[in-house]
Amino acid sequence: MHDVATLAPMLPSPRGPLSERVVADLRTDPSRLAQRRTGLDAADDTDAALALWMLHELSYRGFDDVSPDAEWEPAVLTVRRELQRDLEGRLRDRWPGHETRGGDLADELMRFIEADDGPSVASYVHTRATREQVLELVRWRSIYHLRESDPSTWTLPRLTVGPKAALAELQYDEYGAGRADRLHSHLFAEGMRALGLSTHYGAYVDECPLEVLEMNNVMSLFGLHGRLRGASMGHLAAFEVTSSVPSGHLARGLQRLGMPELVDYYTEHVVADSVHDQIAVRLICAALAKDEPEQAQDIFFGAFTCLDQEARFARAILDRWAVAA
Repeated sequence: MHDVATLAPMLPSPRGPLSERVVADLRTDPSRLAQRRTGLDAADDTDAALALWMLHELSYRGFDDVSPDAEWEPAVLTVRRELQRDLEGRLRDRWPGHETRGGDLADELMRFIEADDGPSVASYVHTRATREQVLELVRWRSIYHLRESDPSTWTLPRLTVGPKAALAELQYDEYGAGRADRLHSHLFAEGMRALGLSTHYGAYVDECPLEVLEMNNVMSLFGLHGRLRGASMGHLAAFEVTSSVPSGHLARGLQRLGMPELVDYYTEHVVADSVHDQIAVRLICAALAKDEPEQAQDIFFGAFTCLDQEARFARAILDRWAVAA
């Protein structure tokens, strides 16, 4: 069966002068994209985030209306790098830092993640969300879930032996343990299809707010840069540790609303992520910090960034729904 979710999308609609220029030049001649962003300033953060999202996507499936050669066009890489520097600078400005205590890094990282008390969209879905709100959440989440785990895979060749083997084990589960029908991204696509939503990758990017674009850009930023391998794995650890319980809330919320189509996807994560969290924290992050102690701070930076991004997303969507966060 040919899954439309695996097809390359078309370029999205621009949201300002920078993303407009990126769209125009990617379609016609990527080498024309300015070597420097003089005269190409973004109208706002959303304009910049969309531009970077498009440039990142060239390293995934690309776009149906863009030549595959654009991925390695020097002018494109120059603009992408500038936007990545801007994003990383903002992330590090939000990061308060963390002083490791020299004990068991796995236990310390687990406590750090579990201490997070950000707002919960999943709890609201469990008890109060409407069908229309859940469908909006699914559309926005599809930007990540239809390519689930791919950003972390970029980090695999950058790791030492132990963490590499552990990440490969975790990713094997994420990619269906050899079964195409159990691939997590495929499970999400099947649920979307049953709900009457488009499963074409990127179909809903035009409606996604800044927080969704930035969440996806962060994962790509961390995965595409070898120097940020600690941040990539810290992000993964925070994602896995905080996934199992919310997935249970979401599954029960879908059942409450009579929307069983995505329950399989979320119940799969209730089970899988209760194991994945230990793999990510102990066998990947703690082992990486033991092999490369200089990565410890970035592991915590990545974990914080994941939690911070999720909190910003939760506040944005709950505010949209007029729910007190």
